[in-house]
Amino acid sequence: MSAIDFWLKTSRVAKKLETSDELGAASRRFGLPRRDFMQFAATLVASMGLPTSAFGAVVNALTYAKRPSVIWMQFQECTGCTESLLRAEHPTLDKLILQLISLDYHETLAAAAGHQVEAARRAAMEANKGKYILVVEGAIPVKENGIYCKIGGRTAIDLVKEAAADAAAVISIGSCASWGGMPSTSPNPTGASSVATVIGKPVVSIPGCPPNPYNFLSTVVHFLTFGALPELDAKGRPKFAYGRLIHENCERRAHFDAGRFATQFGDEGHRQGWCLYKLGCKGPETYANCPSILFNDCGAGAWPVGTGHPCIGCTEEGVGFTKPIHSLAQLKTVSPPTQFARPGEEQGQGATAVTAGAAAVLGGLAIGAGVKLANNLGKRDDADEKARGGKP
Repeated sequence: MSAIDFWLKTSRVAKKLETSDELGAASRRFGLPRRDFMQFAATLVASMGLPTSAFGAVVNALTYAKRPSVIWMQFQECTGCTESLLRAEHPTLDKLILQLISLDYHETLAAAAGHQVEAARRAAMEANKGKYILVVEGAIPVKENGIYCKIGGRTAIDLVKEAAADAAAVISIGSCASWGGMPSTSPNPTGASSVATVIGKPVVSIPGCPPNPYNFLSTVVHFLTFGALPELDAKGRPKFAYGRLIHENCERRAHFDAGRFATQFGDEGHRQGWCLYKLGCKGPETYANCPSILFNDCGAGAWPVGTGHPCIGCTEEGVGFTKPIHSLAQLKTVSPPTQFARPGEEQGQGATAVTAGAAAVLGGLAIGAGVKLANNLGKRDDADEKARGGKP
């Protein structure tokens, strides 16, 4: 039983709310059984790092708050962030779009196209002036006045500045929008830049390639519940999702501390699930909650390191798409043990010839040092005795 399930089963607040009319309305709105909706709401509360006392407020916001208008724009990107959103299960995309938010513009998901969909975007922005949420997917190319990305004859620079001007909040989703991502890698021929750099106003960044959809969802729910965005770190990322290093919550952390490392893909250490630090894992210098909330509701291990590949640091500017994938990470908080066990070391087989020889050498040195020390101590005793006028 998960901690959330345990809380729902034992909490007086949860038990009282489960039979309330309010929860019945929420259940009908989202088309979920009461218990499933409660689990969804409790998961959001936990993922945002809120106290359990906020559970009622989140449920109330999900049930009665007016759906915010969302304008979702796409520029230099691969649509991976949208694909990630399509795979959300709690709630599914149809519940997200129809019940939680009003997705009034999205080039990939819109039924309309061309002049019709652009007219819908302008109408939604005018009708919800100062209240809509702008979500930007993809980097903004700024070189040569932005000619490398145009929609309807207008550059991405013009479009994003226009949309950001009257937005209640701007969210850059994915690493490309957050800090340039893959399009900005050297030599960056298009001048791919972050959304914040182009619009010159505060932006909530949800980096990742792709980001976890629940980090975006939790940010929107926080805005719905409290009328404000969640607490951000120095890089504009929600602290509830990017407040701790991946390394701190990694299921392979114990192997790191014990000095057990895979050194090649497929070696004994790799097959046994040992730490991937020596294969270039960037978890020790990357802030994200990947090992905590996983991906695609597939169960345990559903994230890169869990499946056997090093973290590439995709949520971290200056790491993902900048450092070579298999170069060693910069250790921000802890260092590996100074005495590494060999990744292929057999356990419980006694000393090898090498270790036995090393022990003999060290033992011999220790014995020799002991004899020398005793000899020196004896000479010092004789000298002291002579100084006192006695016989040695």
